[in-house]
Amino acid sequence: MKRIASRNERARTLTPPATIGDLSRFLAVREFEPEARQRLPRPVYEYVAGGAGDEYSLRANEESYRRIFLRPRVLRPVVPVELGQKLFEHPLPVPLVLAPAAYQRLMHSEGELGSVQGATRCGVPFVLSSNGTVSMEEITAIPGARCWFQLYVQGDRGFTRESIARVEAAGCETVCVTVDTPVLGLRPRQLRAGFAVPAGVKLPHAVRLRDASDPGRHSALTWHDVDWLRSVVKTKLLLKGVLHPEDAKLALQAGVDGIMVSNHGGRNLDTIIPSIEALPEVAQEVAGRVPIFVDGGIRRGTDVLKALARGANAVLIRGVARSGGSAANGNHRGVQRSKLARPRLRPARSKYLRVALGAAPMGEAASLLRDRHFVKGLAIARA
Repeated sequence: MKRIASRNERARTLTPPATIGDLSRFLAVREFEPEARQRLPRPVYEYVAGGAGDEYSLRANEESYRRIFLRPRVLRPVVPVELGQKLFEHPLPVPLVLAPAAYQRLMHSEGELGSVQGATRCGVPFVLSSNGTVSMEEITAIPGARCWFQLYVQGDRGFTRESIARVEAAGCETVCVTVDTPVLGLRPRQLRAGFAVPAGVKLPHAVRLRDASDPGRHSALTWHDVDWLRSVVKTKLLLKGVLHPEDAKLALQAGVDGIMVSNHGGRNLDTIIPSIEALPEVAQEVAGRVPIFVDGGIRRGTDVLKALARGANAVLIRGVARSGGSAANGNHRGVQRSKLARPRLRPARSKYLRVALGAAPMGEAASLLRDRHFVKGLAIARA
């Protein structure tokens, strides 16, 4: 009779992959995903790539961007345009933030330390997950690192207060409270694959309440909790997981400093509205009073442009594309190559056309987002 592997035996199979060296053969974000599937242990890959239920929302996040088309104007004067901005008193050279992703040492031995190095080299913030495998103190010790913290509030206000004070003392700039996970979603792919976090993997900012794959009550909050958090957080306070304009209105009344429009990557509740579809109404309600961020389904520079045009100040890069880059390419090099690298710009119209048609990789497009002539030439207005 075939023996069923125990949880501990399954956990021992979650060994981070070795790197593959040369990055030049990857020309687009999508190319990292099959490489990650081959190199990551199956339970880890299914955890990273899988979504809730039948994964309608997971697919819709990406498909929604494909249904948005750019309509450029031609024969217009090209004047200086700069998409760099000052965000929370700090310069942001491109409208990108590295989103929180849990358990990164299961994807690469460097874990979050490698990811934050890639973010730092590109001048963008890195968001450390509550379920990160390194501490905020280790992250902020990296020269030039700009670090935010994603917080799950799990009932114990004393632990939550201590966690906030700890990360702020370490140099965290912003606390991003996840508000869309009262119940952890049912994710069939990771359940079938037997994903479990090995007991030996340290989670410096988390309390292990259950298996990572077990659905159930997780981080159930109300607006009273947000009021309490506003009194505790001394830095910037963001709410992550807002999809309805009325909730955005309440968030502003609660005094938050920013809003993250997110459906949790389609990983908690299936058939939920794609983030990019919810963005315009939220942006209309906020009306520029606080910065707005959006995540989910972003694969190309044109996706970033579409998010900006719909009212976002910046986008968060997350999910299998980034984790695939980490697994396949030595983490910080993979992060740079897959999402944030800034190759030398050449004023060739063919390159502009490649981005306008969605044929350029994110690294190239992220650089072009900083090119004053490119964005003005397309005449894409910020909502």
